[in-house]
Amino acid sequence: MSDQLQFHVEGGWTAARRGRVEAKGVEQPIDFSAPPEFRGEAGFWTPEHFLIAAAASCFITTFRAIAEASRFDPVSLHISAEGVVEKREGGYEFTQVVLRPRLTIRDETDRQRAARLLEKTEQACLVSRSLKSTVSMEPRIELAGAQIAPPGLELAEAQK
Repeated sequence: MSDQLQFHVEGGWTAARRGRVEAKGVEQPIDFSAPPEFRGEAGFWTPEHFLIAAAASCFITTFRAIAEASRFDPVSLHISAEGVVEKREGGYEFTQVVLRPRLTIRDETDRQRAARLLEKTEQACLVSRSLKSTVSMEPRIELAGAQIAPPGLELAEAQK
């Protein structure tokens, strides 16, 4: 596996405070809204749900990989995840994410090993470890109705 991986999604505004995100090769796009607390519509996934779901799903897939590598075969793993958002000086931010995995094992003799594997998973989970990562922006503003050059061409044209 490469030292660097890239993942790409496309998203857009669809109506009011709703939108849709999708990824090439992924069967289902996801419709979302701002949360009702931010004047969004109830009944939709929100960016806040996405963040907590990313942490939960990453934990599950990471545990599965670590368990397989360790030849550990649990009965099941279920996780409940909760995120706390608080208003801070610069705006709202997640101040806490709590993951509550519930691991079912086959035998009491597996308890210590299961606990170690859960600790390894907590330390290895990519999403959880990345939550304070840098986010940058590369904006592009376009004029409605204007013919748009393919990405990269606008720089070449400007240099002529």
